[in-house]
Amino acid sequence: MLPTLAHPELEALAEKLSARALELKGLVHPATGARIADLLRGVNAYYSNRIEGQHTHPREIERALRKDFDKSPEKARLQRLAIAHIDTQKEMESWLAAEPALSVYAPDFIARLHASFYGRLPAAERVAEQGDAIIPGAWRRKNVEVGAHIAPVWQAVPHFLDRVEQVYAAQKGASRQLIALACAHHRLAWVHPFRDGNGRVMRLQSQAALLRQGAGSGLWAVSRGLARSVKTYYARLADADQPREGDLDGRGNLSEKGLAAFAKYFLDTCLDQVTFMSELLQLKDLRPRMRAYLKLLAEAEGDIRVEAEPALYHVFLAGSVRRGEFKQMTGLGARVADKAIAAMLKKELLVSDTPKGPVSIGLPLDALAFYFPRLYPEAAA
Repeated sequence: MLPTLAHPELEALAEKLSARALELKGLVHPATGARIADLLRGVNAYYSNRIEGQHTHPREIERALRKDFDKSPEKARLQRLAIAHIDTQKEMESWLAAEPALSVYAPDFIARLHASFYGRLPAAERVAEQGDAIIPGAWRRKNVEVGAHIAPVWQAVPHFLDRVEQVYAAQKGASRQLIALACAHHRLAWVHPFRDGNGRVMRLQSQAALLRQGAGSGLWAVSRGLARSVKTYYARLADADQPREGDLDGRGNLSEKGLAAFAKYFLDTCLDQVTFMSELLQLKDLRPRMRAYLKLLAEAEGDIRVEAEPALYHVFLAGSVRRGEFKQMTGLGARVADKAIAAMLKKELLVSDTPKGPVSIGLPLDALAFYFPRLYPEAAA
């Protein structure tokens, strides 16, 4: 369940991840962070689905968020998968906020994730490749083989999941908890508790465990890193499936060496994503990128004015500002500034809850290549 031998490299990785994740949380205003979190739920869904071999273009996901589904039944199905993932993540985050004592390793929590995801899909789309129905939140009632891995017999699934909670939920200290959640990702996948959807649920559970532990936040998405090294991801999972290789490979039935290697890969991936987002959100570099995009739009559309860049940047820093303040910061005349705000709202560079209310930062897909280069390159394709 956990490495029993000394693995100083895992402790060092976990400590570094904790420190970097804390620094990342301090880089943006909470309101701006919430906008980034909205964006990254879509990024998370896109990459989690891509790991499963189900590719949906980011613009198709954006359309589906607006209830605009493709005429192609297959594309519409993939859109529904992405939206189900986004909405399940939102619901999961609400559980964590509302239930402080909720264990993210509890069998009931894992079943709730599965039920939330599959309960959002039409019955016709809750069907496994073999043709049998997928029951939201229900443990599998068949024995399965996944590649070379023979999962535990179905009758044993509840017992294995009880053991998962018993061991991983009991870990104390930030570093130990991070190592535990990395190990849990593999061990839950090894149990393979559901007829289908195990990968998605395990990645959502890891997201929940990171949030509960404190290293996770809406400012980074682990699935992005896993998808960008998907061959290594599957290889490390498979290595940790292997039986123990003699007395120097731990005390359990499975390879401790394989488990430690997976944990290192998982924590390395988390650290890489936290570091990547920290670099993107460095304000001294972000502001020139925002100005370049606004200048590009201003050249194409007369109502958008490059003079609004200081105000736009201030909105990013402050979370939101009143419209009158925004207009003053542009230095433009009242009518010209009003037109600029209207044009920026139309382009979703700014967003507002009411026609005359304060404005907050918007993060449209077209802006991402400038604001956050390399975060979501597929969106620009």
